[in-house]
Amino acid sequence: MLDQLLRRAAGRLAAAGVPSPLVDARLIAAHLLDVGHMSVHRLREEDLPAGFSADFEAALTRREAREPLQHILGVAPFGHLDLVVGPGVFIPRPETEVLADWGVRRLAGAAAPTVVDLCAGSGALALYVATLMPSARVVAVEKQVSALDWARKNVDRLAPQVELTLGDVTDPGLLPELHGAVDLVLTNPPYVPETPELDPEVYSDPPEAVFAGADGMATIDRMTGLLANLLREGGAVGVEHDDSTSGAVQEALRATGDFREVAALADLTGRPRFVTAVRGVSS
Repeated sequence: MLDQLLRRAAGRLAAAGVPSPLVDARLIAAHLLDVGHMSVHRLREEDLPAGFSADFEAALTRREAREPLQHILGVAPFGHLDLVVGPGVFIPRPETEVLADWGVRRLAGAAAPTVVDLCAGSGALALYVATLMPSARVVAVEKQVSALDWARKNVDRLAPQVELTLGDVTDPGLLPELHGAVDLVLTNPPYVPETPELDPEVYSDPPEAVFAGADGMATIDRMTGLLANLLREGGAVGVEHDDSTSGAVQEALRATGDFREVAALADLTGRPRFVTAVRGVSS
């Protein structure tokens, strides 16, 4: 059985500071063997294909160096999707699935809604909506050409109807043809306060997709005008943010005078991770 091999690999990863060493070792082996990760331990070392040991060692060495597991595997799971990722694009995180699910539930009953994903990265939010609501018009906006290239790969594979746009979300005049016509905006913008103290894997993401000034609000503060311009009356927005800035994000939306029902939305751990709001002046 592979248990002994996986335990040795997990020991190496643990020594390197990898937070989930046995899981990562199992996922690497499963990827190389093209089997489900839960069935890896049932295989015997003598049944492994030629070249597995060398490939496993190479991948393990990369993970020991704290290269993101998703770069090694080439994919990042996001809800029901597997998104291709690599250097040059932000790796979608599981917590963002809460925002995606909120968005789909918000659109329940809508016949043909228009949805915009701002700071789309790999296209995670756009594709989550588009694959579960094929009648929706979904537009994904990304500023970085390298990230848009990855988004295009995912869109071509999963939902070719998604419209990709190169653009800066801090420009309130972006997408003028959609102003006042959008039912839902979802965004996972750069929001991490600049710091050198995060896990090494974070610094493998493009810094412009992660960091947003000393307080993490540089992009969110400058995108509120676009949010207000895009949404129709009664349209909704969901914004992901740092766990220290829920109050600041709520205030940024209220300060525009264009939003009502501004509220915090918690992630699966109960932390405020998102702010939601509805386009329209508070009564």
